Amino acid sequence: MDGQILVEHTEYVVYAIHRILDQYRESQEALSKEGAEISGGLPSSVILVGHSMGGFVARAATVHPNLQSSAVATIITLSSPHQSPPIALQPSLGHYFSQVNEKWRKGYEPQTNNGGQIISSPKLSHVVIVSVAGGIYDYQIRSKLASLEGIVPSTNGFTIGSSGMKNVWLSMEHQCILWCNQLVVQVSHALLSFVNSGTGKKYPSVAQRILVLTKMLQSEIPRSLNWPRFVKPSVPSRMFPLEDVGHATEPSVQDRYSCLPSFNWNEDDLEKDLYIESSTVTVLAMDGKRRWLDIKKLGSNGRGHFMFVTNLAPCSGVRLHLWHEKTKKVSANELPVSRRVIEVTTKMVHIPAGPAPRQIEPGSQTEQAPPSSFLQLSPEELHGFRFLTISVAPRLTVSGRPPPAASMAVGQFFNPKEGEREFSVATLLHSSYVQEEILLKEDHPLAVNLSFSLSLGILPATLSLKTIGCGIKTAAEQTPEEQSKFCKLRCFPPVAFAWDPQSGLHIIPNLYSETIIVDSSPAMFDSSSETGKTIVLLLMDPHCSYSMGLSVSLPTAASRFCLSYFSQITGFMIAAVFFALNRQARAWELDTSVPSILSAIESNLRMPLPFFFCAMLPVFISFPVILLTRTQLPPIANYISVSILCYLVANGAIMILIFSSLLVLYTVAAVHVYIRKSWMAWEDSFVLFRQILRFTSFFCSMKIVQVLKNNASLVVAFVAIPLIYFIHPALGLLVFLLSHAFNCHAALCSFLTASLRSHAQRKEHSDSRTYHKPSIQSPEQANDGFDPLLPLDESYSPTTSKSFSDSQLEYFNYQLSILILHLLALLMFLPSLIAWFQRIRLGQSFPWLIDSILCTGVILHGLFGSRPDVNSISVPIQWTRRSEAGLSLAYLLAGYFTFINALFSAPYKALYAMAAIGALCCIVKIIDRRNRSRNKRRHSHKH
Repeated sequence: MDGQILVEHTEYVVYAIHRILDQYRESQEALSKEGAEISGGLPSSVILVGHSMGGFVARAATVHPNLQSSAVATIITLSSPHQSPPIALQPSLGHYFSQVNEKWRKGYEPQTNNGGQIISSPKLSHVVIVSVAGGIYDYQIRSKLASLEGIVPSTNGFTIGSSGMKNVWLSMEHQCILWCNQLVVQVSHALLSFVNSGTGKKYPSVAQRILVLTKMLQSEIPRSLNWPRFVKPSVPSRMFPLEDVGHATEPSVQDRYSCLPSFNWNEDDLEKDLYIESSTVTVLAMDGKRRWLDIKKLGSNGRGHFMFVTNLAPCSGVRLHLWHEKTKKVSANELPVSRRVIEVTTKMVHIPAGPAPRQIEPGSQTEQAPPSSFLQLSPEELHGFRFLTISVAPRLTVSGRPPPAASMAVGQFFNPKEGEREFSVATLLHSSYVQEEILLKEDHPLAVNLSFSLSLGILPATLSLKTIGCGIKTAAEQTPEEQSKFCKLRCFPPVAFAWDPQSGLHIIPNLYSETIIVDSSPAMFDSSSETGKTIVLLLMDPHCSYSMGLSVSLPTAASRFCLSYFSQITGFMIAAVFFALNRQARAWELDTSVPSILSAIESNLRMPLPFFFCAMLPVFISFPVILLTRTQLPPIANYISVSILCYLVANGAIMILIFSSLLVLYTVAAVHVYIRKSWMAWEDSFVLFRQILRFTSFFCSMKIVQVLKNNASLVVAFVAIPLIYFIHPALGLLVFLLSHAFNCHAALCSFLTASLRSHAQRKEHSDSRTYHKPSIQSPEQANDGFDPLLPLDESYSPTTSKSFSDSQLEYFNYQLSILILHLLALLMFLPSLIAWFQRIRLGQSFPWLIDSILCTGVILHGLFGSRPDVNSISVPIQWTRRSEAGLSLAYLLAGYFTFINALFSAPYKALYAMAAIGALCCIVKIIDRRNRSRNKRRHSHKH
């Protein structure tokens, strides 16, 4: 997680690509010299497959200026961040991401001259990229970060989650995506499919490669169910326009969804035809029968949709046809196209079957096998046809005893509105305390559509299904558990499809009790209105009745919320410190008591005005900024609610950090004061202590030590700045932070010592009044042992009316705020520092200049803005009512700047605000010193 490391890796990948291509050329030249016959040309491009940051490095290498033209044609990334870094804390890292993404956006734009005429095609028009996201179990790279939206057009790439990939269907951890066998095999097959089996060469066009990748990787389930897609497919849908049958040719209509010739049945094997009179049809066994369904009759009364679910293999086990009229032969080629039979068998979509059914004991009945495929036909697709037939292949032999009335396939004409259930935010929140219960009686819709108004990425829901009946009368003495087991022998296990426009498809086979989570981060600045909702489609056997329970898990919701909005919370923590510094600086300018950082944060959370100006006003300011960069606003209500909730969580986190810091500082200071007071009591009794004290006094009296002591800030700057520019910025900030901690410690020790002396004096005065003794002490007696612990410099006091202990406490409060702010700055460079230590033996290069400059500004802020007296220097403002503005206004603007950039997932830009305030403090300090020197000169000339 370091910008400089990514640059080095990018340059190495560029070198490796050139070396690989040169190796092919050198090999061909060596073969030609030996007189060997050479067929085919040299490869001119490579395929890059990258994992995690390697995927981003692959994209960076593609737009590197030193890479030869068209050297990269296809990129596949596995759990790689594309929108922004997973932890956008280091400025150079965020800047490098923005730079690479901007080059990719411009790479797909045509090259034009000054007159607007196109002079060349886009530079990246030949590049195809697919981003594979790990899903809900990838806690490092969320699906939002892996998205290519806004970077790559849909004609050149798409994003897919591993849980929605063909033959994979699973979400996986960040490292697991490398060795997951299902995914590796599917990606390998997709890459091998680039080669045209007829010519032996790879497909050159972008459209052909996108078609191959779409066919091999993307599932047909979302398209079959007409769900909205987050990234529109760049290839035509496989759904054929049945309304254009009359104008279509024979191969394009009749054979599009027909089975292969090897699966052709002999129609004489079908025993007889069955005519179904109900809207639900059930296949109980492989009986070799054809079932006729009258579309006009059964699909009336709004039940125009047809859903078919089966665990039989398409083509070899079951086939479906659409008929304009009833004829004797399926393959009636002598009929005109307008009256021809259309097969829709291969339009069935494969779904993962889940675990195999278990057998209670040898030879006994097994639970019903889960469905392996389904088919949905809309009224538009059924229009113009009269009959739908379901043909089941005959099974010649039956081994064992089949389960009684087991559903091997179920079809139903249904009305989608009858199976719709919508859950509002209030219902979801209420379910966290009381579980929502829904009863589905027998003959319910085969497809039940659950719509959640708030994404399950924020409020994960636990969905439980309990079978309470299956249409068969059972003995009265049967328990509910025994009845549920019996019903599992007849009805197929429920299947759930969870669809989120951002993370894609999630499939839960054999659903009985499962927490449904989608990897979604809705209500962000770039979110659309569709991303705030989640759709869950349940396929349940209509012969069984179910009791469905829904509840929200608050601990799971809290963990997912912090994971999804970590960048926003981090930026809001820094903004909260800026707002607290604003309140402290304003109190100093008004010559009032400077509050502690905890009191300042608590005051900023008060309703209505402080909370409005600190939490809600920045959100409203972000709306015009969003409109300048995007075409539409996010869902306003969700956006405001989630932003304010993130701000509250950030204030809670910063309070915990402050409490921890106070605990450490007060403990160390109390121990220090106790040891020093005990030391002075023991120094007259022990010779060794007196000798150590003399040596310490002699060492401190040395001239060089006195110079360093009087210029401690310069010493810290001379040590920290070289570390920032030549080694690593975090090391320089660490040295500077230790100096800050020492200043806080000194101020706290002075406060504790002054408080103890004041308490001792009050107690002695109270005792003297109690016993009516005059309190007359000599100067030697007045020295109670605390004076040597107090500093002689009392310049920290903002006003002479305050006591020394009060002034030291105010100085400590202000210093602690600066310490917390700079501690957050150091933590932002911590991932980069860890990466630097891991590569310490590989040779290091200088840090990025932008990181070093910003850290220098942070140090200037600590050197020139750590003392409260800087706030008394103000800058006149002529265009406002106030004649002057102190640093409180700078802290307020810095808080707004950090808040808005946190909303845009760029918390690293808070360092820009710190550096700007540091530069401002430095400039104001220099101007103040010049003014003082001029006043002294004028005063001396008058005398």
